[in-house]
Amino acid sequence: MPASELSAKDIADRLSAAGLTTRVMRHAHHTSIKAEVPDGFPADSWREVLDAVATADRFGLVASNADGLVLWAAVRKEVPATGDVR
Repeated sequence: MPASELSAKDIADRLSAAGLTTRVMRHAHHTSIKAEVPDGFPADSWREVLDAVATADRFGLVASNADGLVLWAAVRKEVPATGDVR
């Protein structure tokens, strides 16, 4: 299994262990992990969640009226050749 897939699986597993339900989606250039954060998610679990997504190439938290809070992370399948590591 490629390192990027192992990294995405590790993030998803860690988010699941923190009590979140994850969805892993494979795309052409990256793998994304999404998890809806339920109302009343324990404040003391956020450190664990942030430690998990901090290992991704990108991550964020989106708040919307339709979906509530959605945590996402993305892991690139390849290292960029240009040195752009955003």
